Amino acid sequence: MPGTKEPQAERRRQILAAAYRVAAERGLTGLRIGEIAARAGVSHGLVLFHFKSKRGLLLALLDWLLASTTVLHVGPDILALESPFDQLRALLRQEMDRLSSEPQRTRLTFDFWSASIRDATIRSKMRTEFDRYRAAFRPLADAVIAAHPARFRGVTGAALAAVSVSFIKGCAVQSMIAVGQFDIAEYLVAAERLILEAPARSSARPPSRVRAASRR
Repeated sequence: MPGTKEPQAERRRQILAAAYRVAAERGLTGLRIGEIAARAGVSHGLVLFHFKSKRGLLLALLDWLLASTTVLHVGPDILALESPFDQLRALLRQEMDRLSSEPQRTRLTFDFWSASIRDATIRSKMRTEFDRYRAAFRPLADAVIAAHPARFRGVTGAALAAVSVSFIKGCAVQSMIAVGQFDIAEYLVAAERLILEAPARSSARPPSRVRAASRR
């Protein structure tokens, strides 16, 4: 019937939002259709109407989570920066800050990773989306390498993109573990300098312990 698609889509979003709240609080093993229905303000039967089963709801929740977590948005403010270095720095800051500000989302993502060990469907979905997220960094990583070929000699765009994503995910994980203790701003500065700023050359010899270790 005309006009029914939008209300149904809104009901679906409402149920998924309720499922996210329950999963964020209790983990995936704590998902119960009855509680999700109560949180969404709908009937148990309506949840099953939209998702067919608890597994259908679980996979839909994963799709929803990935769509709002692993999609890279490069806004006009970043694109307006002239230097590829500055663009990558701004993008790293944006993504580290975004993912670190949502510890519940990070915990739920790792909950799905644990489930993916024994679930091929979940594993395939997560690999596909994280590959896509990493690939989204590739054009900018290629631009940085092209702008500074001597500095990045032997480094591929794929490698630089992977390192960038590793810093972002690492920041999210540490902010989740050390709640209230992890300084995101400090991490951002350290990551930016480690990836994007070359240290000055020094003629000083390394400490004796380091020299001894390197000879082993």
